Amino acid sequence: MASPTKVWPGRPYPLGATWDGKGVNFALFSAHAEKVELCLFDNTGLHEQSRIVLPEYTHEVWHVYLPDARPDLLYGYRVHGPYDPANGHRFNPNKLMLDPYAKSLHGRLRWSDAVFGYRVGAAREDLAVDRRDNARFVPKCRVIEPAYTWSEEHRPRVLWEETIILELSVRGITQRQVSTLQFGHALDPPEREPVSAR
Repeated sequence: MASPTKVWPGRPYPLGATWDGKGVNFALFSAHAEKVELCLFDNTGLHEQSRIVLPEYTHEVWHVYLPDARPDLLYGYRVHGPYDPANGHRFNPNKLMLDPYAKSLHGRLRWSDAVFGYRVGAAREDLAVDRRDNARFVPKCRVIEPAYTWSEEHRPRVLWEETIILELSVRGITQRQVSTLQFGHALDPPEREPVSAR
């Protein structure tokens, strides 16, 4: 997919990238972001093909729907906002971010100083913003096809009267002195005969 032809508002839920059989909905939570860009990559994950600004912001969730997107699409986010470590904000749009709700990743992390949001070894330490692009060093998120195709598998053809459903509480069964288990029911040990006082 070189560039999406259509960009729709989408929905804020569910979070992550969700293929619905016709297109993909992207949703990312950020209470303090000022802008979020969705970056789409080729099938190798090495070349960024397009960036789409997420047009909608609903209840602190940025979202967009791409009707032309399909499973196996590789993506990541660039999130704009304040770089203010004293207040817990370290937004850096030079860094490609993974979707925290991604269901699959493509590629692997290759360690480099460019993956950090700050300049490693700088005099100002982690207060100095690193403006290098880290996209070639980090894995990309992958849109999945959530439906499982059973192909040649068939459901078991067992009559209900011949079906046994076994449920066992490990804590409950190990707290008792149990001598036998039969058909999922614990049999209590025989009661002791009363001890007569002599």
